[in-house]
Amino acid sequence: MLNQPQEKVIIIGPAHPLRGGLASFDERLAKQFQDDGFDTTIYTYSLQYPSFLFPGTTQYSSEPAPTNIKIKVCINSINPLNWLKVGLELKKLKPSIVVVRYWLPFMGPCLGTILRIVKQNKYTKVVCIADNIIPHEKRFGDKQFTKYFTKPIDAFVTMSKKVLSDLKQFSHQPAQQILHPLYDNFGAIVSKQEARNHLQLNQHDNIILFFGFIRKYKGLDLLLEAIAVLKESTKNEVLNTNNEKKEIRNNIKLLIAGEFYEDRKQYDDLIEQLNIKESLILKTDFIQDSEVKYYLCAADFVIQPYRSATQSGVTPLAYHFEKPMLVTNVGGLPDLVPNGKVGLIAEPNPQSIAEKIKELYTFGEQHFLAALQEEKKKYSWKILTNKIVELGSSSE
Repeated sequence: MLNQPQEKVIIIGPAHPLRGGLASFDERLAKQFQDDGFDTTIYTYSLQYPSFLFPGTTQYSSEPAPTNIKIKVCINSINPLNWLKVGLELKKLKPSIVVVRYWLPFMGPCLGTILRIVKQNKYTKVVCIADNIIPHEKRFGDKQFTKYFTKPIDAFVTMSKKVLSDLKQFSHQPAQQILHPLYDNFGAIVSKQEARNHLQLNQHDNIILFFGFIRKYKGLDLLLEAIAVLKESTKNEVLNTNNEKKEIRNNIKLLIAGEFYEDRKQYDDLIEQLNIKESLILKTDFIQDSEVKYYLCAADFVIQPYRSATQSGVTPLAYHFEKPMLVTNVGGLPDLVPNGKVGLIAEPNPQSIAEKIKELYTFGEQHFLAALQEEKKKYSWKILTNKIVELGSSSE
């Protein structure tokens, strides 16, 4: 049933005019389904979060809508009458498969209700891409909302072992882990010189990058403390970068690119306390899609100092732009970054992170390049769409 051309696929999840990694993912997934021959539409949110659940400045993109993708803005996450309307519309539409994104228990009542109505047509199969099952920041009702959501799902795709394991608490339906595909929709690699010119960064600095929304579990404070450790320990050291010796006294700069999703003051206070302001480049507004490539390409290395993690959308970004990574030994991060091949793995503490940053510069970028180029071949959108179709078909 599902492999016939022009069968309908509906993706329920964030998309333009909403912004962020989930929206970018869903739009790229829709494109792949279209390339595979499916009539594909994204049903996205007219209201995604009430303001108390959204810590950023705006939920909406200021960039133009993607071309050649059908997006219907229609789901209100807090209006039960809307859930009934959308559910009945999709039930009547009879798509072969509905792909639904789940990342936050708050969405459980809305999505669970819509999907129950859709399933009444006895035709549509529902496959969930589960980004998180147990959320990073816990709230009252999480378990009950997630239980309600998972009931009408026919099969699940996860992108980390952790989520696959967490899922067993809520569902025994078929589930499979798939590697997070590359974010190849942010443009081609540009030279480091061009990227730094665009961002007005010093061509000669050693620059490491922290990229993405700033939240407690992502460990930016650990990285700031690591910068202080590094600054002290490397005052008189010389490291070898790209076969060129550079004195790095006060010369490693941390580029922080992403919007604060929690109180900024605690970070400003820590920066002041550690006396590392001159070692930082702060770009803490939301990074538009058209600017992403410049930040990745301007950096020497991408640092993910997470305290906890399921998976990270930053990892496939780094793969796409062929940037070696440092990740901490938490959640699913080490599974995606073979140690010593495409980057290094540190323990989630400032001392270990600082030591591994030094080690990255000792190796140099070129040391990791061939392995990055080989490893990134595993991260295919076609693999993901094939698996979704297979899971939908096998659940009949």
